[in-house]
Amino acid sequence: MARLPRLNMAHIPQHVVQRGNNKHACFFAEKDYTVYLDKLKIYSKKYQVEVHAFVLMTNHVHLLMTPQTKTGVSQLMQALGRYYVRYINQTYQRTGTLWEGRFKSTLVDSENYFLIVSKYIELNPVRAGMVSHPARYPWSSFRGNATDMKIELLTPHLCYQELGNNDLSRQASYNALFEGEIPENTLTEIRSAINKAWVLADEKFKAQIEKQLQRRVSPQPRGGDRRSKSYHDQIKKDQ
Repeated sequence: MARLPRLNMAHIPQHVVQRGNNKHACFFAEKDYTVYLDKLKIYSKKYQVEVHAFVLMTNHVHLLMTPQTKTGVSQLMQALGRYYVRYINQTYQRTGTLWEGRFKSTLVDSENYFLIVSKYIELNPVRAGMVSHPARYPWSSFRGNATDMKIELLTPHLCYQELGNNDLSRQASYNALFEGEIPENTLTEIRSAINKAWVLADEKFKAQIEKQLQRRVSPQPRGGDRRSKSYHDQIKKDQ
């Protein structure tokens, strides 16, 4: 089956995931993380992409970003990926691919999903059993969003800014988001959207994106009696 074109739109956040080839490591030493983040900052400015949240795991990365142009995220990831592969190959005297194919991405409905995706990203090290709290992991955006640590790479999204009237109140509200766990059905929804390149949104937002892009942005319903009127009414509705 042919790949669907990427869902690229300006001014709408994207959750991006890139994994090491065959789940192998793509970060080997502390300097590797700093090089990646430094180049991410450089290319985000060059291609007009705002970075709101990130985590660099041993064998993959998660990014939450808003492009100011339609092609911004793709341009950033291509430039960053090429640079980082050259850096790793030269540093560790290796050859061959580093990344597992092309990166994965999905559009994120800001109003309903932005903050939960940011939380999902920054909780990765906790879910992996690497740390007991996201503040203990040095290679994520949590400290920049939840404490007074300044991370120049980050640009606050409107959803984050609306958490409070000043930095302290926003940080406190953001911290409060991490008091409860993410429901399992929400975890499944986030993972399914990123793995299948569907839009992570409510039905109203999905309908708006489908109208703009003239293509499906969510899976068709499965099952049901294909000869029934209700089944065909649903198919017509989805077309």
